Amino acid sequence: MTADKILTPAQLPATLAAWRAAGERIVFTNGCFDLLHLGHVDYLEKARALGDRLVVGLNTDASVSVLKPGRPLQDETSRGRILAALAFVDAVVLFGEPTPLQLIEQVQPDILVKGDDYSIDGIVGHEIVLNRGGQVLTVPLVAGYSTSSIVAKARAGA
Repeated sequence: MTADKILTPAQLPATLAAWRAAGERIVFTNGCFDLLHLGHVDYLEKARALGDRLVVGLNTDASVSVLKPGRPLQDETSRGRILAALAFVDAVVLFGEPTPLQLIEQVQPDILVKGDDYSIDGIVGHEIVLNRGGQVLTVPLVAGYSTSSIVAKARAGA
């Protein structure tokens, strides 16, 4: 079941420990993923290709509304289930803090990934990952795809 991939912070340590015991490299990324589109799918697929397991930190509804007024368009349960349905996503964990720093501290990923619209120094948690010998990487984004542009088109009647 895809719902089994949606973990609470309390469930996460046992899952991470099992993956590490199997010698698997853990990749972490995060976002709102409000309307899943080609840009998201491409980004997440590229992130997963960097390691053996992909953990996605998903902003809660409350944190999305602070970051992006008037959103989310879909509730966190829907967004989580949709992400979990992707074969290359191994775990989805909701977080409500302004940044995923606490979740990154808990996950201690081998690889921290964001899109190439970020600089390495601008990625939250980069110090944690680099200090433990991990990698912080960016992956190219598909031009022309963003939830904001899709919403703008829809509102314009395009």
